[in-house]
Amino acid sequence: MPDPSSYPVRLAEDIASLIKTLDDHLARATPRQAAEILGKVLDTEDGVLTRVTDLVGTGSRFAQSQAHRGVLPPEVWLAMGRAANELHSVGMDLDEHTDTLKQLGTPPATASTTPPKPIASAMVVRRSR
Repeated sequence: MPDPSSYPVRLAEDIASLIKTLDDHLARATPRQAAEILGKVLDTEDGVLTRVTDLVGTGSRFAQSQAHRGVLPPEVWLAMGRAANELHSVGMDLDEHTDTLKQLGTPPATASTTPPKPIASAMVVRRSR
């Protein structure tokens, strides 16, 4: 029977491999596809960057508890905390650009078959009397 504790390690390896595959796709993507991929990666709710930031934050809390017990050096905890804070900061910096990327990644709307309605002009022509 396989060791169940190795599942999370295999999961981390699989996720790293999938991220590498995504990177390969991004490198070959059209501009619209690349923008769509980046929009998903940078999504502040469910994006890859947010999830990685959360994961590093959880790792920081683990390192903190182990440093308090004397199992890990405090430098490990500090480095993990700094990494979580930096990732969060980077995510905040990129957040203002995510909507722009998502817009670029959105396929253009299909052409309408009905003619456009005339737009009322702001200019009014007066007749002389």
